[in-house]
Amino acid sequence: MYIQLNGQIICYEKSGEGIPVILLHGNQEDHTIYNELIPELSPQYTVYAIDTRGHGESATPKEYHYKDMAQDLLCFVKALDLDHPIVCGFSDGGIVALLAAISEPDVFRRLIVCGANLSPKGLRGSVLRSIRRHYKKSENPLEALMLTEPDICESDLARIRIPVTVLAGKHDIVRSRETKRIAAALPDATLEILKGEDHGSYVIHSDKLLKYF
Repeated sequence: MYIQLNGQIICYEKSGEGIPVILLHGNQEDHTIYNELIPELSPQYTVYAIDTRGHGESATPKEYHYKDMAQDLLCFVKALDLDHPIVCGFSDGGIVALLAAISEPDVFRRLIVCGANLSPKGLRGSVLRSIRRHYKKSENPLEALMLTEPDICESDLARIRIPVTVLAGKHDIVRSRETKRIAAALPDATLEILKGEDHGSYVIHSDKLLKYF
């Protein structure tokens, strides 16, 4: 399915019936990373799996900013008249979910945030260096995005008063202290560092997130 909003054409998949759930993927991915999770959620939820702007079959913008992606999310909720959806965001999708909830805290029922960071410095140094090296060759604007954004502070997170489940892998590319910092700044957060998991092993083509809904 396609919808035009916020100056973008956004592609999404809808399935199931029940409380609305929105799934957001990470950088340079698309909604199909949730192909294993969606059938598990569909008996109980109406699932909307979105291709973020510039990803999958959604339109490509002139430039990338997380705040624009967050605005896309808010416009999507309003355009489809969704009643306080649950949002599950992985990596960049987690950043987008946080920014949208900071902007309009009362729109969502709760958030599940997986492997998000508040700034590029929240990523492990080796990961940042690797992205920088690759960007010099690729000049990929989505890699530039990871090197320059986001810029979220604890006082921003304090505005999010809905429940937030904060997840990260034990071997995540996000620093453990960054994940703990996010959870500590949220008024109603549950934190879990997942043993034996890396950045995306419990999200990408996995149904392990089911227990958190």
